Amino acid sequence: MGDKANSHPGAAGRATAADHPSSVRNVVLVGHSGSGKTTLVEALALAAGAVNRAGRVEDGGTVSDYDEIEHRQQRSVQLSLVPVEWGGFKINILDTPGYADFVGELRAGLRAADAALFVVSAADGVDGSTRMVWDECAAVGMPRAIVVTHLEAARADFEAMTRICAEEFGGDDPDAVLPLYLPVHGAAGPDGHAPVTGLIGLLSQRVFDYASGERKETEPDAGQLPLIEEARNRLIEGIIAESEDETLMDRYLGGAEIDFTSLVADLERAVARGTFHPVLAAAPATDGAKQGLGTIELLELITGGFPTPLERAAPEITTPQGAARPAPACAVDGPLVAEVIKTSSDPYVGRVSLVRVFSGTLRPDETVHVSGHGMEDRGHQDHDVDERIGALSSPFGKQQRPLAKCVAGDIASVAKLTRAETGDTLSAKDDPLLMAPWDMPDPLLPLAIEAHSKADEDKLSQGLSRLVAEDPTMRLEQNPHTHQLVLWCLGEAHKDVALERLRSRYGVQVDAVPHKVSLRETFGAPSGGRGRHVKQSGGHGQFAICEIEVDPLPPGSGIEFVDKVVGGSVPRQFIPSVEKGVRAQAARGVAAGYPLVDVRVTLLDGKAHSVDSSDAAFQTAGSLALREAAAEARIHLLEPVAEVQVLVADDYVGPVMSDLSGRRGRVVGTEQASPGRTLVRAEVPEIEIGRYAVDLRSLSHGTGRFSRRYARHEPMPPQLTDKIRERAEEGR
Repeated sequence: MGDKANSHPGAAGRATAADHPSSVRNVVLVGHSGSGKTTLVEALALAAGAVNRAGRVEDGGTVSDYDEIEHRQQRSVQLSLVPVEWGGFKINILDTPGYADFVGELRAGLRAADAALFVVSAADGVDGSTRMVWDECAAVGMPRAIVVTHLEAARADFEAMTRICAEEFGGDDPDAVLPLYLPVHGAAGPDGHAPVTGLIGLLSQRVFDYASGERKETEPDAGQLPLIEEARNRLIEGIIAESEDETLMDRYLGGAEIDFTSLVADLERAVARGTFHPVLAAAPATDGAKQGLGTIELLELITGGFPTPLERAAPEITTPQGAARPAPACAVDGPLVAEVIKTSSDPYVGRVSLVRVFSGTLRPDETVHVSGHGMEDRGHQDHDVDERIGALSSPFGKQQRPLAKCVAGDIASVAKLTRAETGDTLSAKDDPLLMAPWDMPDPLLPLAIEAHSKADEDKLSQGLSRLVAEDPTMRLEQNPHTHQLVLWCLGEAHKDVALERLRSRYGVQVDAVPHKVSLRETFGAPSGGRGRHVKQSGGHGQFAICEIEVDPLPPGSGIEFVDKVVGGSVPRQFIPSVEKGVRAQAARGVAAGYPLVDVRVTLLDGKAHSVDSSDAAFQTAGSLALREAAAEARIHLLEPVAEVQVLVADDYVGPVMSDLSGRRGRVVGTEQASPGRTLVRAEVPEIEIGRYAVDLRSLSHGTGRFSRRYARHEPMPPQLTDKIRERAEEGR
């Protein structure tokens, strides 16, 4: 691991293929936006020799994407893979977005990785969303380490940040989160700030100096050892507490000197098991430098302390029909089980799938079976087809290196999987399998869109289908009640990226329009109306008269039509015509243009003409009768009410409940969901929570989540009803 004396194996550059799972390490970088994840990835690539100081690929000639501002901005909102080689190991570094709107990309990274590196800024600390992801990783036992960045900030304090991490991440055992190194500071500048120029290993008691731009190992000064004694003793005790050798603690407390090699071996096992979480420090390389502070230590931690794919249990597996199957071992010669963790579109190559292989070996030009979970509510098809694999490659920025194969545990890009989408399973065509889906957040911010022009309308369907194929956190809806095309997103940034991708990738310009909520109308009291449709303009005339009575019904009753005509005043063949006219008018609305529901319409009487009466005439009369009855009655507008469940940190329960009340919501209960988190249950009108996905994030500092489910329609307050009716009348 990084504190092994004289362990630097030398850089190996960009990685391509791996031959065995034991030589692969898959690590995902997690942290809030601005914590320095992408800069850290670049620093690790530089330290590993994957890029040189000019930002060019070492073997290459072409400028790396890491120097392109536009590409950095793209990577800030999507999952990206950077494979490097270090000490004979292939390291797949998965860089995830820090924005909460792109948590789907983060979940994909967690699915593909075997360990997580949490990036924490010394200037900003730990935010609530990072803590939530830590808890998710803890729930599944994923190994985790912490790296502190932005040590150059004026008020940066590594020791204080380490204590904060222990409090935030340590839970009941703060000694499970301890530093492996302490920073060495150089001479203070004019502003009094002393930059970090190196690290001192707490176990090896060696100094790793980066002041020259390249790591150099030296003996510590006489004055440095006493400064690290307390931290070193605490680290050793923390490691021994996790040791499988139960006699080690007794020997240590008895004054015995513990062998350095044993300590490092126990440390590596504790990190791989996910029971100990080391804290390290890192900084990007300065101009002309070959290595950034702490990058060598991080690479050694990843290769020496993080688990191999062999140590990770595969997700649950079934057949496409749902029959349980035993999870296959991570073996090169095992049955093929792979998963699409990301889908993107390349203007030259077409659709490109980033695939993690869990078992078997994936090869170019072979035919595989594609199985999907069929999230039809999000616009995703249920896949169960055979497809031919295109070229395999190892991505590095915009460049792709061809691969002859991708073994179990490794990650590769696959070209031309035209049907596969993010989350789909690839398996042998003669033995189709399906992996259990990972947890995807429900998109709850609606974006109603319309094609900007006729040309855009022709391309809109294909562009949207490709967009949702790339991102399973989006949901495409053609609302049957409002007749709007709605793209459901996770937040404002997610929405903006969707619109930009439609424009730039697929050449589709759309206009955002106000999102409509499916309101309803109903009668507030019994009423009656007379429909008279009599016209004579030469030739065949039109004659139909009917009288109806309208009564309110309980919620959910719909439209009920009753015939009480006596004496044949309305001929039997025209009674269905009256009903058809009534139902057509009810669908159009009688006050503000929303469908009428929950009423009984009774046909009482009418008149007909032996020549001029017709089906069309009585349909019109029925429609007129309903409109007249509505004009004489108080019409209520019904609005949809949602059952809302908000999971929030205890500190924000009060503000959340107050906010829900301000949205005309009724809090129906609270309960303790987990230590420090409360579930608030409420009923809230849907018209009040259109932007709740954005507002809750601000209100709870990123720690709140909510779900919603339609409950029923309820009468809207009279003052709101009047405003909506006035707007409807103005629009006529």
